[in-house]
Amino acid sequence: MQVLDSFQNDTYPDGQASSLYKKSVTLVNASRGPGKWQTYDIICIREKKDAAGKVMQPGSITVLHNGIVTQFAVQEGGKAVSGGLSLQDHGNPVRFRNIWARKLVVPPVKPPRK
Repeated sequence: MQVLDSFQNDTYPDGQASSLYKKSVTLVNASRGPGKWQTYDIICIREKKDAAGKVMQPGSITVLHNGIVTQFAVQEGGKAVSGGLSLQDHGNPVRFRNIWARKLVVPPVKPPRK
């Protein structure tokens, strides 16, 4: 998920703040002005498989940038949403604070009716 100053900035669409870099364009540019804190809420859902390994529910990512939904249930092409959290920058001044990670309980997927 892209962290970038996109306030009134026409950066290429899949590189805007809160885009899924080179994968998914934001629904809206929700960036605040220079010097203001940006907030991101990122919800990752891992794919669910049955006992035979068949995908029952694909993984997805939803992003709220400054309280506004900018990505909604974007699927990662059959890949599980997994791994750790990594932060990086491109040499511009950036600060991070109040980073939280917590496990959410997602109800099980009901099999389709026959």
